[in-house]
Amino acid sequence: MKEIATSPLKIRRFAAHEWQSYKNLRLRALADSPDAFGRTQAEAQERPDDYWSGRLASGANSGWDLPLVAEWDGQPIGLAWGRIEATRPEVANLYQVWVDPNYRQRGVGQMLLTRVIAWARARNARYLDLGVTFADSPALRLYQRNGLEPTAGPEPLRPGSALLGLAMRLDLTSRSVIAESTKSTNTPGSGTTALAG
Repeated sequence: MKEIATSPLKIRRFAAHEWQSYKNLRLRALADSPDAFGRTQAEAQERPDDYWSGRLASGANSGWDLPLVAEWDGQPIGLAWGRIEATRPEVANLYQVWVDPNYRQRGVGQMLLTRVIAWARARNARYLDLGVTFADSPALRLYQRNGLEPTAGPEPLRPGSALLGLAMRLDLTSRSVIAESTKSTNTPGSGTTALAG
């Protein structure tokens, strides 16, 4: 799959050796947007370095995973992780979408989402599933604008949380999704960025 790049923004797959960059971005995401993720920063900080290096190595070297980094002038400013379970190859999942607050409103979230959609379609997935915090947010609007729809009512984001999460799904076989993902892959779009994943 081609890299999506417009100067100075580049969306690319993480390499296995970049685990420290992945770890730093993930911890920044959890610190910046604690209400957007199922895991907390405290939980993530307790993980040893071999967890981070092993996680990224297995994802970067797998056809079932797509760990992405967004870079602005070579600096990591966002991430997303696409995953397909081998036992459910018809469903791709999107996790960990986050963009540094200084780079929001520049289309980075849209480009990360577009890249995962194109990857999922190339892997013959029929659906893209994700979870988002149930609130009027840029992330929810991004997903709605791209055709994702709720699959059930809101549920607690994590055990003991007053926040609600919303499961959403995109039908990747829809002609409009096929046309839009092809167009967006070739011509990166603008839009608000995603915080949830």
